[in-house]
Amino acid sequence: MLDKEALVGYLSGVITGISAVLIIFMILSYKGIAYVDIVLNKSSSEIAAEKKIRFKTDIIRSYIDEYYLDEIDSDVMADCVYKGIVAGLDDKYAEYYTADEYSEIMDKSTGAYYGIGAYVKMVADTGEIVIVKPMEGGPAEKAGIKAGDIIYAINDENVAGQDLTTVLSKVKGEVNTTVKLTIVREGEDEYLDIDVERRKIEDMTVDFRMLKQNIGYIKVTGFEEVTGKQFSNAVNTLEKENMKGLIIDLRDNGGGRLDAAVSMLDRLLPKGLLVYTKDKKGVAEEYYAEDDKQVNVPMAVLVNGNSASASEVFSGALQDEGAAKLVGTTTFGKGIVQTIFGLKDGTALKMTTSKYYTPKGRNIHGTGLTPDVEVELNKENMSEDNTEFVVDNQMQAAIDILK
Repeated sequence: MLDKEALVGYLSGVITGISAVLIIFMILSYKGIAYVDIVLNKSSSEIAAEKKIRFKTDIIRSYIDEYYLDEIDSDVMADCVYKGIVAGLDDKYAEYYTADEYSEIMDKSTGAYYGIGAYVKMVADTGEIVIVKPMEGGPAEKAGIKAGDIIYAINDENVAGQDLTTVLSKVKGEVNTTVKLTIVREGEDEYLDIDVERRKIEDMTVDFRMLKQNIGYIKVTGFEEVTGKQFSNAVNTLEKENMKGLIIDLRDNGGGRLDAAVSMLDRLLPKGLLVYTKDKKGVAEEYYAEDDKQVNVPMAVLVNGNSASASEVFSGALQDEGAAKLVGTTTFGKGIVQTIFGLKDGTALKMTTSKYYTPKGRNIHGTGLTPDVEVELNKENMSEDNTEFVVDNQMQAAIDILK
């Protein structure tokens, strides 16, 4: 029989032992974002290493506090520490995102945001923020913004010298609110103040047209949340116009969301396996075409060395199923999947979590997809500013195959 003190000690030891091996995953979902808290069992060597890191970090910080000349922004310093930890993974696709960076990434991946509807760029030499093109029918175009306009100030704040991300964050805002842009326009002697009402803007990631001989052509520039719907609408329209063949152009498409690629494949192929992934434990997740819709005309997919990730998922599935011929040059070769984990403070962690495989079990990481018809692009007679639609030699090769 144990006395009271011994019993308490015994129970304390049991609880401590259980805690040492407990792995707790608390995953809460809010509006599609996973918030993750993780407590992991660690070995004694890992605990010792962490103590050493904390000890050295404290020493470095004490020197900074004592001797560093200027003011210290502890939040910025902390973000740099977290970025350094992730950099130590030696995963070139891994990232630690600050709250602002994560917000920008989420806007990009959804393909929709509240803004003025204009493509902008920063001129490297001058740092000027220039309107490349207002979106057709968008708020900027309706307000009188023109291509070539330079954004000098936003809501009377001079933005000269600010980075592009910061400027874009000032342009975006709540729907139906107004932003004042002070514009420098060639040929105008004075600044122009233009008020633009913010609206929901949806990126156009899909462009399509009917070529001669009823060959449908769809250009996909990215795989975002809106892409699946845009792609399906393009296919539906071309089918109504009596499409006899279909070219899907994925050249220079660096990828994006896996679910967008799956949605597009589902529109083209009959029910069946489209792609599957495997994580570090060998656990597989499979993605299938689930509806009865499919395209029953010959298809070709244009690819090149910049066609990567989701572009390769899409192309690999069509090639495996014999549903389309790949035309162009060997693809990039990114056969791995990254997952973004949203954290409670608005920051996020992205890292590689699995490999993907085509329906026939191919993982093309580091090798890429070899086209069925290899054709190098001939850049002669092509429009330098890409404003004109040109049937280049790779497109012509695809047309010849379909005919």
